[in-house]
Amino acid sequence: MASTHYYAQHAHQLKADLARAIPRETLKALHRRTAARHFVGTARQFLLLAACTWGLITVETPWVWLPLAVVQGFTVFNFTVLLHEVVHSTIFQRHRPRADRLLGFLYAIPSGISPTQFTRWHLDHHAELGSDEHDPKRHHLSPKTNWRLVKALYMTPALFPIYFRAARAESSTYPADVQARIRRERLLSMAAHLTVMASIWGVFGFAAALRAHVVPVFFVFPIAFTLNRLGQHYDIDPTDPAKWGSLLRSHWFWNLVFLNSNLHLEHHYFPGVPYYRLPALQRALLPFYQRRGMRWQHYRGLLWGWFVENKAPHTDWH
Repeated sequence: MASTHYYAQHAHQLKADLARAIPRETLKALHRRTAARHFVGTARQFLLLAACTWGLITVETPWVWLPLAVVQGFTVFNFTVLLHEVVHSTIFQRHRPRADRLLGFLYAIPSGISPTQFTRWHLDHHAELGSDEHDPKRHHLSPKTNWRLVKALYMTPALFPIYFRAARAESSTYPADVQARIRRERLLSMAAHLTVMASIWGVFGFAAALRAHVVPVFFVFPIAFTLNRLGQHYDIDPTDPAKWGSLLRSHWFWNLVFLNSNLHLEHHYFPGVPYYRLPALQRALLPFYQRRGMRWQHYRGLLWGWFVENKAPHTDWH
């Protein structure tokens, strides 16, 4: 599908307002990329993954392994956040395409996705934000039927066929060589997951494989994915490009849980700011939010609006 650059067409004034909202030197500092800081976050994710895996393999007591499975599932999701950093080239100060490609494969495997698909999909999402037809996330992945049951399916293993069906529909518009690369990358990710699960099953038994792989990946990951997505572009003001994302207040708990990806509106304003500087970016934008009359949202309110009030996606829930 040909790009229309929908967001750029509608956000000229917004970009000018944002440029005036933050002093140039402050904005330059916020865009500074520090590879060491990124890799500290990466190391933490791998340590969590290893520690939770070992705990889930060895501990059979439900009140211990169930919380570990929750942490494991959210950790698996957060590798997509690290992949997101690769997509926006926010890891290294200078352009390092080989390192970025290697990291892209590494970060994509835990969630079983194709880095090529994710890159194309996500950059198109940025370019076409606000468009019902050309934003691939909105067009293919958002529920088309505003039923609570359909919405609830996104928080279950049904997310995987829903997501991959959406990804296939979008990738069918890509050149043949790109489609072939995406298929190879998906097969590699699937092979990695099957190898891990089979290894745990073979060495430690089926119950250990269920606790350490099946529950975190297939039952917790969808919850993390859906909750994070609720905080992106579901409660918005379609008439104002500045409000085409939900504004969630920075909070240490959610910043830790989602590696600051809960600060999604700030990311769309300035996609080149690394994830570890997004809380500082939000603080710098507080006067801008006040002047524009921006409305704060939180996950409790998003869940209430989504499931209880049955609000439709990409509409104003206020």
